[in-house]
Amino acid sequence: MSDMTDKPHLLVTNDDGIDCFFMRVLVEGLLEDFRVTVAAPMGEQSWIGRAMSRHREVHMAEYEDYPCRAYALDGTPSDCVNIALSHLVLDDPVVGVCSGINVGFNACMPIVLSSGTVAGAIEGAGWGLPAAAFSHQVSDEDYEPVRKNHGRGSAALEASLRAASAHASRIMHGILEQPAERPIVHNINFPVGTTADTEMERTQPLPIRLLKLFERETAASFTFKYPDGQIFPLEGLYDMPCLLRGHISHSLFDLNAFGESR
Repeated sequence: MSDMTDKPHLLVTNDDGIDCFFMRVLVEGLLEDFRVTVAAPMGEQSWIGRAMSRHREVHMAEYEDYPCRAYALDGTPSDCVNIALSHLVLDDPVVGVCSGINVGFNACMPIVLSSGTVAGAIEGAGWGLPAAAFSHQVSDEDYEPVRKNHGRGSAALEASLRAASAHASRIMHGILEQPAERPIVHNINFPVGTTADTEMERTQPLPIRLLKLFERETAASFTFKYPDGQIFPLEGLYDMPCLLRGHISHSLFDLNAFGESR
């Protein structure tokens, strides 16, 4: 086996918080073939998108409960990646950025655009680094208990996560072998019951309308409530139907394409 210093160095973040078991499983899987530095939010930062902490200080603390160098920051996923790349890994630059594994899917366009997990990968791609966001579907009945338990769930869920982290490591190897000509974000979603043999499909985000996201609680207050959404009747290989087929969804976001005229 090669010396540890010969392994490629990756930065890992998430939006579920540094104590989330899903990210720990990803890190443990990556450490088989990579060196890893973690820079992740101190607490959950879901649905925060590309937000950055412009008007306050972001505080950092070293986090010892990881089998690698790890930092917890009281900021957003984008804060974490930006601060790590510009300050924390200068002595040992990384060759790629991984975000996740997220608790729940990051599929369908409105969700992808709102995702702190995807935003962490976007920040890495903006620095010219290969970047991937990893998410794992959780059943509707299990989602809230798993989220509140910091990513801990059943033995079956852990087995699926371990398989997903092995896929993630292989996917990152493949991404790093590709020429980095354009800033690309790889958005990968793993289905419930992922195994070593689960098939992966190249997909695109399903275009849906979520519309009403808040329920009125009082005359002057509202609370977030996730809706089912309205799906457009389109044909093609989309991320959410792929997950429902029990396959791994792999979508590509070319950041340069957003500024191109057609």
